[in-house]
Amino acid sequence: MDKIKKEEFLKKWSEYFPNANLPIVFYYTNEDRNHMKIKHNATHRCVFIDIMKALKGKTIVFDKESTGCMGGKIYFGFSKEIMPDFEYFLSCGKKGLEGERYKKTPELVREFMKNMPTFDAPGRYIIFKRIDMLEDGEVPEAVIFFDFPDVISGLFTLANFDRAEDNVRVPFGSGCSSIVFYPYLEKFSRDPKCILGSFDVSARPYMRKDYMSFSIPFQRFVQMLENMDESFLITKSWEEIKKRIRGKEVL
Repeated sequence: MDKIKKEEFLKKWSEYFPNANLPIVFYYTNEDRNHMKIKHNATHRCVFIDIMKALKGKTIVFDKESTGCMGGKIYFGFSKEIMPDFEYFLSCGKKGLEGERYKKTPELVREFMKNMPTFDAPGRYIIFKRIDMLEDGEVPEAVIFFDFPDVISGLFTLANFDRAEDNVRVPFGSGCSSIVFYPYLEKFSRDPKCILGSFDVSARPYMRKDYMSFSIPFQRFVQMLENMDESFLITKSWEEIKKRIRGKEVL
């Protein structure tokens, strides 16, 4: 992300969303820059535990070996291997396997997975960092906002400002699919959609109870940035919301 575009965003974000969290971004690379790497852990570890640290300014790096969740490996593009009996795990379970009961039947899970696309990570590492820490040459795949409903409502409305049809999707899936998998795939669309997410009950314990996520493919993010100064963000209606955002609890 070039310095001028980054500074433009930071200025407008501070003006229209005062006291709101800065978003994080992710991108892929093959270059080992000795950032903070997540150590390999033999036990399951939700990737949200570490990703949320990026909101506070830490650079977080995963590769296939350090992604301690099979779903995370798939949704980061590091693997296409699905756990045995996944259709039971996501639904009603079976003897010796407790089900999450996110789908009613194993048959529904099989149907859901049959239509699920996949992708190969374009680099060995996936890097998460806060947008103000991006360096020249680091181009995000997507921009991810975590914040209160007032902030998310502004992003939602801005996403639909220059579109006749809805520009926001709310796909069913894991927390990591809503901030990486779906926004990454949207970049290949002729009309990239934003993703409202973090509804995953399994991931929510690792984030603030009053946060949702809003993920934007980078090319769409640039368009939305250009629209800010002529949108509802300059109206009296938004001024009322700005007062509440300004007064919210700091991260």
